[in-house]
Amino acid sequence: MKKIFITLAIAAMALTGCTQKKALVLYYSETGTTEKVALEIQRQTGADIEKIEPEVPYTGNFQETAQRGGREMRSGELPELKPLKSRLDKYDVVFIGYPIWFGTYAMPIATLLKDNAFEGKTIIPFCTFGSGGLNESSDAIRKALPKANVLAGYGVRTARVEHAAEELDRFLKESGLKEGTVEKLPEYGEDQAVTAEDSIVFAKACSGYQYPLGTPVSVAKRTTEESADYRFVAVTRGMDGQQNTSVVYVTVGKAEGSQPEFTQVVR
Repeated sequence: MKKIFITLAIAAMALTGCTQKKALVLYYSETGTTEKVALEIQRQTGADIEKIEPEVPYTGNFQETAQRGGREMRSGELPELKPLKSRLDKYDVVFIGYPIWFGTYAMPIATLLKDNAFEGKTIIPFCTFGSGGLNESSDAIRKALPKANVLAGYGVRTARVEHAAEELDRFLKESGLKEGTVEKLPEYGEDQAVTAEDSIVFAKACSGYQYPLGTPVSVAKRTTEESADYRFVAVTRGMDGQQNTSVVYVTVGKAEGSQPEFTQVVR
């Protein structure tokens, strides 16, 4: 089962000494949400930063952007980008940030990966999304950059972007990109049958999302100092009648009045 965060052991092997290496945050942001995460990474790491800009901006409402992005994805017609001001050969570590479109990185990132040399660099993806897409987009970057060292990255729901600062603090320390240590999070327990109480937690966490996330059939749990976390396995049935399975991560903060929130869906 893939995890939201990279483990300390893997990160230590992959990024030993990275805090002394030159880092750049490259990001595309249409609505400003991904930009918030990019600026937070810059603030916490001291990395250089640059925004990726298409020659023809994606303007208009959500539907118009979706139509253009979908058309480009189907045709393979990549959007042209304005030239980067940063010289990539100066950097050892590159954070690449983007919103999730159609389950993967936004189309300007496809152009970025095609038109620039990332061989030998350590790449850390980060993204914002409605429900998920971190793992899928990270795999797509690995496929596009076979000669780069693409690590597991960080993702946050647009609805939870206010949590990015605290989550990034842990993520960056675990990955060796920020000084300091954090206590390792406990592993999830074994998968168990969903109880009536668990179903209520799942329903509350997903109630504000515009699409159904399925019916939970099993759950694994863990408790941290800040929250009670759930890893639900949920099933849905598509229009073709086929059953689909997804993993829905839910967290409930321990502060008074905290409500269940889902953090990501892995399909």
